[in-house]
Amino acid sequence: MKICLIAEGSYPYVTGGVSSWIQSTMVNMPEHEFTVLSISAKDTVGAQSRYPHPPNLADIQTIHLGTYLDEDITSGKRYSLTADEKEAFISLIGGVQTDWDTLFSFFTSGRVDSILNFLASKDFFDIVHELCQTRFAQVPFTDMFWALRSMVLPLFISIDKPMPEADLYHSVSTGYAGVLGALAKQQYQKPFVLTEHGIYTREREEEIIKADWIKGYFKDIWIGYFYNLSNCAYQYADEVTSLFDRNREIQIEIGCPAEKTSVIPNGIDLNRYDIRNRENKPGIHIGAIVRVVPIKDIKTMLQSFYIVQQEIPDAQFYIIGPFEEDEEYYEECIDLTKSLGLRNVIFTGEVNVMDYLSFLDILVLASISEGQPLVILEGFAMGIPCVATDVGSCSELILGGNDPYGKAGNVVPVMHFHLLANEIIHLTLDEQKRKKCGENGYTRVKQLYPLPLMVSRYKSLYERWVH
Repeated sequence: MKICLIAEGSYPYVTGGVSSWIQSTMVNMPEHEFTVLSISAKDTVGAQSRYPHPPNLADIQTIHLGTYLDEDITSGKRYSLTADEKEAFISLIGGVQTDWDTLFSFFTSGRVDSILNFLASKDFFDIVHELCQTRFAQVPFTDMFWALRSMVLPLFISIDKPMPEADLYHSVSTGYAGVLGALAKQQYQKPFVLTEHGIYTREREEEIIKADWIKGYFKDIWIGYFYNLSNCAYQYADEVTSLFDRNREIQIEIGCPAEKTSVIPNGIDLNRYDIRNRENKPGIHIGAIVRVVPIKDIKTMLQSFYIVQQEIPDAQFYIIGPFEEDEEYYEECIDLTKSLGLRNVIFTGEVNVMDYLSFLDILVLASISEGQPLVILEGFAMGIPCVATDVGSCSELILGGNDPYGKAGNVVPVMHFHLLANEIIHLTLDEQKRKKCGENGYTRVKQLYPLPLMVSRYKSLYERWVH
């Protein structure tokens, strides 16, 4: 079977949970041939792959969202839009139900000579003009024109690229990746499945609400637009999986038909982790295995470390993971570390995580949004308790759902650094509790989240749709 995995901003150039999942899926299904279609905001020419290529990875194709920015633009052209095509564009931008078949057919018809020319065309001007007249009369036309142009440009660039042919398409998020899965389904009439590791629209909504560069009256437009993209993926997908029940419920709330949904939890290869190899290093070692990016909320973690340091002066703090993805945010974190007068804080950069899992006493996660974090499962596999924000499935992993295995740490509300600090301190000062939580986490991951179980479920998913 030829499977095309479609990912946004991840594999193979960025490490993290989704990238690890993609690598693991390919490695553990050697009987299938994979192509990865990777959508990236940054130019990946010359970028180093963070993962070794499995033998069954036939090709990696990258869509760079800045592809056309140096192109010469011919403005004022006409593309002879039909009434249906014009209405499809208006509904896409206006945040109502969109005729995606019409949009896909327009972009794959060969009529568009250049995405930038289309966005500088009289047709696009007319679309924005009508939107301003009928739906956004309070918004200045010039502001609306440039805002909408920047909003739809990444989507149109993605759609404009030819899709690789495969027996099945598997998007690992909604957004642009989900739309491309839908496009492949429409173009080739092949099965399309969707896996959401986190709820993409909710993550974008949180980012947009906090964004300073989006004016207040445009925030609702942007949010509606991303919900529109998600509904495109839900509409075309044959099956939609999530990692845990609460995310499945959110998918249904957003608009995914319930009969399409199912749950396939993450799994990890327990053979890679040997709890007997844990080191007993002197002192207390607290670690976070994260990319240094805003959604992981490193700043809240650092503020909590300040409180912990007052109680446990010799505690060591490790921020374990790459920081190149958002260097400005990394510098802000370094500045905060200095301004708080934090000692013993180490930003490791990209390292072999196993070297740290062997001696960490407590794992910390302060994310604003998560799906089902692999790092928590990895920590549990080495008997490490975890304190995390109550996002995604963190509560289910740490506190247990209906399982009998007991607490493996605790969860706190997002951005409550003082509560995060208190839980870290409690675990630090109570060695027996820390040990018991670690044992509970180890039992839970061993019983409920082994890799072979996850792999078998995805194999069954593929076989359901490709006979």
